[in-house]
Amino acid sequence: MARVDFNACVVLLDDGTYTRATVRGALMGRTKSLGNTVVVGDVVTLAWEGGGPDAHPTIEAVTPRRNVFSRRASGKDLLEQVVAVNLDEVVVIAATVDPEFRAGLVDRVFAQCAHQALPARLVMNKIDAGDRAEAAAIVADYARAGFGGALVSAHTGEGVDALRATLHGKRTMFFGHSGVGKSSLLNTLEPSFALLVGAVNDKTGKGRHTTTAATLLRPEPDVELIDTPGVRAFGLWGIEPETLDTAWPDFGPFLGHCRFDDCRHVSEPGCAVRAAVKEGSIALRRYDSFLKLREELLQERELERGRSRGRF
Repeated sequence: MARVDFNACVVLLDDGTYTRATVRGALMGRTKSLGNTVVVGDVVTLAWEGGGPDAHPTIEAVTPRRNVFSRRASGKDLLEQVVAVNLDEVVVIAATVDPEFRAGLVDRVFAQCAHQALPARLVMNKIDAGDRAEAAAIVADYARAGFGGALVSAHTGEGVDALRATLHGKRTMFFGHSGVGKSSLLNTLEPSFALLVGAVNDKTGKGRHTTTAATLLRPEPDVELIDTPGVRAFGLWGIEPETLDTAWPDFGPFLGHCRFDDCRHVSEPGCAVRAAVKEGSIALRRYDSFLKLREELLQERELERGRSRGRF
């Protein structure tokens, strides 16, 4: 599955071409809505109706998924949005300028990846315009957390060849804040990318140069890239405040070694996580981000409880 716009689907065929397809009504259930039934990355079974040039494909079945990348859907209701499936890795694009680096989004995406056992890494773009030393320090902090990283410039091409070499044999989803240059970097990585986007958008009728939905492209036989719309916020799915520490891989070696089994890693005596932060094994920016995110999750849960009681 290359793209889903509401109930319109574009399928990447085995020969590398794209076709528009409808979805068998039985897959959509009573609501007659796709929801998370068919998403980008799904392997689907097509039935061709009609003959010759007028043959039209219909999606009849979806192959079981080997993994999913989800987020909380926007809005007040507590709903899951599956962004893409059957991934080999997630690459988060960030920058130090235009916009400035925001650890909150990066850490949310990485926590979701850890929760769903997906490899992830950080790529700092715009190093030609921003503070290179700051970008390198950020990458180093995340390297201590177990996440690979790279410094690149879509504008000058620095670091692009090395990044391109890591994409072969994988399906990689690119994610990032609006404005970090994600689509520009993809176009620099693969010069054919813009042409492929145009080919897909010919099927969807969407604008050629604006990413409005996740789109899977195969610029080379062994390279699959998923471009996603730039985001301003990211809600976690399936992670509770009490289990957030398990979605912080850099906390892993120290969990279970705190003096108290229910340690919150805030001010409790004998906290192994706080000791690791003090000695530098865990980056301070990662620890601060954890505390902030857990507090947000606690507040969100209270709001949900309030809504369920009819108080809000």
